[in-house]
Amino acid sequence: MSKKIGFVGLGTMGFPMAVNLKKAGFEVIGYDAYKGVYEKAEAAGFSMVDTLKEVAEQADEAIISMVRDYAQNVDVIFGENGLLSAQPKNKTVIVMSTLDPQTMNELGQKVESESDLTLISAAVSGGASGAQAGTLSIMTAGSEEIVKSFQPYFDAIGSNTFYYGSEPGNSQVAKLVNNMILGVNMNAVAEGLKLGKHYNLPEEEILNLLKVSTGDSWVVRNWSDVSEWTAETALSVLLKDLIATYNQGIKHNVSMPFNALSSTQLFDSMGKEKPKA
Repeated sequence: MSKKIGFVGLGTMGFPMAVNLKKAGFEVIGYDAYKGVYEKAEAAGFSMVDTLKEVAEQADEAIISMVRDYAQNVDVIFGENGLLSAQPKNKTVIVMSTLDPQTMNELGQKVESESDLTLISAAVSGGASGAQAGTLSIMTAGSEEIVKSFQPYFDAIGSNTFYYGSEPGNSQVAKLVNNMILGVNMNAVAEGLKLGKHYNLPEEEILNLLKVSTGDSWVVRNWSDVSEWTAETALSVLLKDLIATYNQGIKHNVSMPFNALSSTQLFDSMGKEKPKA
């Protein structure tokens, strides 16, 4: 009999991740606040339920939370009719949302002190395309024993899993490091292409050069997708992470001037409209 894993948050990232869990042989007990996704989810073979209580009751050992932020995670776990309404024991919430490190640690402490659940953090990188392909990079933190025991779940949705220690917030630090470097690199590629355009150099040939030269990067190799990011999609998420990284630097007196510049120049460099205030 296949293991049942709970999955809360079947959005742009969550849905394909859940699909890959299903393909790997797990039974997905799915829930989303947006009921419009249910028909699509049921067609994909998920066992959809109407309440978070049912998710907690039916999941064998783990529930993945792929909701947007801290407030939504608190509501999923502690809210009226949330996971705790089932009084679950010996189960783990795998928070795959992106939070700041301190907030993730606070969430972990709140779960540990106010319930019989365990929490581990498992931030992901790779975007919607990585979620669909099952090639996400997964940055984990929390109980090492539990993280290792859940490796089959991580293998179903990603290509690489990394462990960063017992503090849940550590996985979020790793993601901020990755996204800070991504943001700096995006600014560099966009500005380089801008200079080439000024001299009427064909953009495709510049990208071909970079791919086989010292300017190569993930951004270069995926520029056709990255260049389409907008304020309504991945750019706003990246900006949030760059600002979070800046705030961590201020808090801990870690100088990161390239990150600060990238956060202010991101939309200008990309030639995109800034998010509305």
